[in-house]
Amino acid sequence: MKIAFLIKNKKSHSVVSLRLFSLALISRLWHGVLSKQAFAAAISLAFFTLPASATKLPTVPLQIGLYIVQAEIAADNESRSRGLMYRTEMENNQGMLFIFERLGVQCFWMKNTLLPLTAAFLNDQGKIVNMSDMSPETETPHCSKEPVRYVLEMNQGWFAARGIKEGAVVKGIP
Repeated sequence: MKIAFLIKNKKSHSVVSLRLFSLALISRLWHGVLSKQAFAAAISLAFFTLPASATKLPTVPLQIGLYIVQAEIAADNESRSRGLMYRTEMENNQGMLFIFERLGVQCFWMKNTLLPLTAAFLNDQGKIVNMSDMSPETETPHCSKEPVRYVLEMNQGWFAARGIKEGAVVKGIP
């Protein structure tokens, strides 16, 4: 019953309520009311349905032409691996900036990603090398045409609606 409540109200629950929920599950597991498999499933479900606000990464304002976007920074393996997975919405001028330690051909896929996105692959000067529209929940690789260190993901259509194309420069990259 509590699991269904969390799923229905995932926008309103907080990290604190998830911790309390976890403690309740542990108590039920300890007293033999809940099987280990059900416990594991409930914990996984609870943490993979966290609202975006509970998993926020640091943000940076980026300028692309006349437009300012707030980009969450994914600069470590964990945040890059998770990316925008399981998110059900993203504000119009928000995105995620993936930062890699070294130059390389970067490839992205959309496994467990629910939003249609466009990936802009950026060189060290912030110039968009190429862009790729990506469909939700697919494992098709989308790769940079040349080695890059940065990738900016935005809602699909965001770049096109503003006339932003390959060759445009993204300013403010950390």
